[in-house]
Amino acid sequence: MDMREPVPREVEEPFQQAIIKHAKTGIPIQHIMGSEAFYGRKFQVNRHTLIPRPETEELVQQVIRSTPANEPLTIVDVGTGSGIIAITLALELDQATVYATDISEEALQVAKQNAAALDAEVHFLQGDFLKPVIEQNIHADIIVSNPPYIAEAEKAALTDTVKNFDPDLALFADDNGLAAYKKIIHDLPHVMKQHGQIFFEIGAEQGLPVSNLLTSNLPTGTTEIIKDINQKDRIVTCTW
Repeated sequence: MDMREPVPREVEEPFQQAIIKHAKTGIPIQHIMGSEAFYGRKFQVNRHTLIPRPETEELVQQVIRSTPANEPLTIVDVGTGSGIIAITLALELDQATVYATDISEEALQVAKQNAAALDAEVHFLQGDFLKPVIEQNIHADIIVSNPPYIAEAEKAALTDTVKNFDPDLALFADDNGLAAYKKIIHDLPHVMKQHGQIFFEIGAEQGLPVSNLLTSNLPTGTTEIIKDINQKDRIVTCTW
């Protein structure tokens, strides 16, 4: 509507500087703006957190679709980062008590600010994956996680915007990208309720490896690999 109106100098100059900064350094637009949209809401992000991706919205949708209506349940989001999964689930599922863990104190500060801004009730715990959940004797109906899953060998193939600005802690994992899954799956029997469900976001080539890890550690579980909108393996679920 204002295309023919002059742009005020105090708006134009920062905008031009932001374009130059992005072009020269590759800094993500989301870091310049300080936020990114996820599931219809605005979330604060910075260099301590992973920038939300559309594929993770599909992970959240799978959790919501698999949740019985009006039945109280406990959800744990492992490696919450900016809190997008935990906060969205807390706001979309009134019957859920939601916990979120992260080893990064800086990331948890961002997640807490997002929860406060969106008026979401999430219980944040600092620690390595499921360790703080075990320490507090919390038992979950649903475990959901988008953990670091990129192998170090793949780093060179990533765009500069990703490898130079997303935190390594949220991106890379040892053991060909499977280390985080192994740690989480190892601890699942200590935190899962009977008939509990697990939801993992995965790399496009990790469907079978992660599914096999779940099957070998939870032999009575039923696993499924789900493709994303681009028909790539993106989510592994398991009902224990």
